[in-house]
Amino acid sequence: MDSPHGAAVTAEDFGLKGPRGWAFRGVRLDAPPGALVAIEGPSGSGRTCLLLALTGRMRSSEGRAEVGGLRLPRQMAAARRISALGPVPGVSELDPAFTVAEHLRERALLQRRFDGSLRALLRPRAERAATARSRIDAALDAAGLDPATLPKAERTSVRDLERLEALRLSVALALIGQPRLLAVDDTDLKLSDAERAKAWKLLRSVADSGTTVLAVCSQAPEGAITVRTDNAAATATKSATNVPKTADVTETADATETDATDASEPAQAPEATTTEKGTADAFAETGRA
Repeated sequence: MDSPHGAAVTAEDFGLKGPRGWAFRGVRLDAPPGALVAIEGPSGSGRTCLLLALTGRMRSSEGRAEVGGLRLPRQMAAARRISALGPVPGVSELDPAFTVAEHLRERALLQRRFDGSLRALLRPRAERAATARSRIDAALDAAGLDPATLPKAERTSVRDLERLEALRLSVALALIGQPRLLAVDDTDLKLSDAERAKAWKLLRSVADSGTTVLAVCSQAPEGAITVRTDNAAATATKSATNVPKTADVTETADATETDATDASEPAQAPEATTTEKGTADAFAETGRA
């Protein structure tokens, strides 16, 4: 069963096929709430596709999966509501021209506009502002980002952030919505060994707080539940709760079909390119991030 916060993630023979073949196939996963799940494999092996499929943002082609008790692809919209994306190239990237403060303020406003109750919207302006600030501060703390340490504090532009700082900001933005599932792409990309260790420490702390974390990487950290997206079958490492997990992916391909609609809507997917970023770009064109 799910914890009050984190979402359990399960999959059996889960696969996604596009116009040019399989992006991933035969995925098996059983992750409890609050788990750290590493989606491991070389670039172009379908890692991003699996990440987006498990968060209800791409439509799977075969098998079954559940996120927080929500069945995919039937309940994709509901799965999107309980999950949040950290950095995913072409889908949820930071705007380099925005400052840290502008990103935080925009996300807080969107959160209040689309997820707040009518009663909350009718509260006094000062009370709404205090609530938003409280959420922002809690998210920054969870992501380990102290704006005071940045060159221009919250007025620092994203283009001036170091790679690890940008990752922390993306995670903080995602956590403002208090999701049950956090998805992060390219976790260890362009990071030194020391920075990579800090990134995994961050994501592990988020998982330890109760939020389930899915993280795409080239090399999974010790202790994470691992799903591989290449032709080699893999056995997942044990989670922190000492529950053995397994994951197999038996076939990959160059492209996928993207469809972020609900099960009741017709599946109409654009052509996808042969890389993970191209797939994400094609997904973004649907306008359903």
